[in-house]
Amino acid sequence: MLTMEEALERVLEGTELAPEEEVSLSKAHTRILARAVDSPRAIPPWDNSAMDGFAVRAADTQQVPVTLRVVDTIPAGGVPSCDVGPGEAARIMTGAPMPGGADAIVMVEDTHSVGDEVEVRASTKRAQHIRRAGEDVQPGARVLEPGCGLTPARVGILASLGLASVWVRRQPTVAILSTGDEVVPPGQPLGPGQIYSSNTHALMGLVWAAGAIPIDCGIAPDEPTGLAEAFRRCVGADVIVSTGGVSVGDFDYVKEVLEKEGAALDFWKVRMKPGKPLAYGRIAETPAFGLPGNPVSCMVNFLQFVRPVLRTMLGSPTPHLPVVDAVMDEDVRKKPGRAWLERVCLKRSDDGELHAFRTGSQSSGVLSSMVRADGFLLLPIDSEGCALGEKVRVQVIDWAFLEGASPDFRWK
Repeated sequence: MLTMEEALERVLEGTELAPEEEVSLSKAHTRILARAVDSPRAIPPWDNSAMDGFAVRAADTQQVPVTLRVVDTIPAGGVPSCDVGPGEAARIMTGAPMPGGADAIVMVEDTHSVGDEVEVRASTKRAQHIRRAGEDVQPGARVLEPGCGLTPARVGILASLGLASVWVRRQPTVAILSTGDEVVPPGQPLGPGQIYSSNTHALMGLVWAAGAIPIDCGIAPDEPTGLAEAFRRCVGADVIVSTGGVSVGDFDYVKEVLEKEGAALDFWKVRMKPGKPLAYGRIAETPAFGLPGNPVSCMVNFLQFVRPVLRTMLGSPTPHLPVVDAVMDEDVRKKPGRAWLERVCLKRSDDGELHAFRTGSQSSGVLSSMVRADGFLLLPIDSEGCALGEKVRVQVIDWAFLEGASPDFRWK
């Protein structure tokens, strides 16, 4: 049976980058950049005013108050009509180009205008309140590297460069197939012994969050013929994910059907808890994952194995979930032999240190424990657990515990 590390190495081996596609900036948000972006121009393109006020010669303001003659008005989007000479000033708005001769800006709050004259009441120094050409970005400078996620700020700087479109990785498609005679889509009446399908909808959300596109391929029955037909519906997606039917029960046919359909199965068990039953292989060269039917095991295995594959296909240099240090607020005992991923909540103490405590029942069927979880306490195969107050490693799946800062934004 493989360790988690060995299984992850197997699923990532041979993962290829998704093709590139060009999209408009309006559709680029959250996408993964495929090509480096170098600036075609300087930002700002010319020296400009950082304030509403007056463009002056700093030498004219060393003795204040001083009265200067206003020779021009330069709005944002306009251009100077003349230079500023000794004893002169130009009224200027934020972002407007600096006129020749001027080397400083006096804020409007430090002036008093009367007719075509302005009284300057505060001295200035050269370059005060001036944004220099190229101060933000120099022509030819590398602005964004391939593999970065396009956040609002990054899309904004692309727009400031005048780019109307950008090259990104095409979002992989993920076929999601739920299996089991007991599983019914939400909204339909339940028959005896039936439950609603939570895995499909949870996986669709996880796929979207990973940057890919989910395809709901429905629910397959617990019999080989119908299951094989359902898997054929999945062919054509970039990744195939099924849930249920990968254990050793009398009606767990996924492994058998995949083999009959010509799938090249690599492994189907991992030394981990939850999530031991995990089938992985390829169907017609398409990566295929058979995840457990228990909802927690299903989500855990997706996050540990499917998500890194999708993020690698997208070109992300950091395809794995982040891990942080925390102090454990309770004792946890385990048997050596399997790695454990315990669902935990995280909280930050007054001294800024992170603390972790379990969400309650760790049963792989208790989905509410995933609802409360901020991360997974990582306990290695040979570990016998951890003690109250011990430093532990936690893989973060939800950063919401950092929300809710006090009104002072915790400056102190």
